Amino acid sequence: MSGTEKSKAHTEQAKGKVKETVGRAVGNERLAAEGHADQAKGNARQAKEDIKDTFRH
Repeated sequence: MSGTEKSKAHTEQAKGKVKETVGRAVGNERLAAEGHADQAKGNARQAKEDIKDTFRH
């Protein structure tokens, strides 16, 4: 996995986790849903890079 894409994936996952946690803590369902979506986006990016790595080696 390229370093840049890997860091983007981890950043999206972390940002999503924070948003989801804050949203749940304050009772804001929309913010919690956005956080969950950001995590899913980060997971998808990471999975894409893992697949690319598999075919490179």
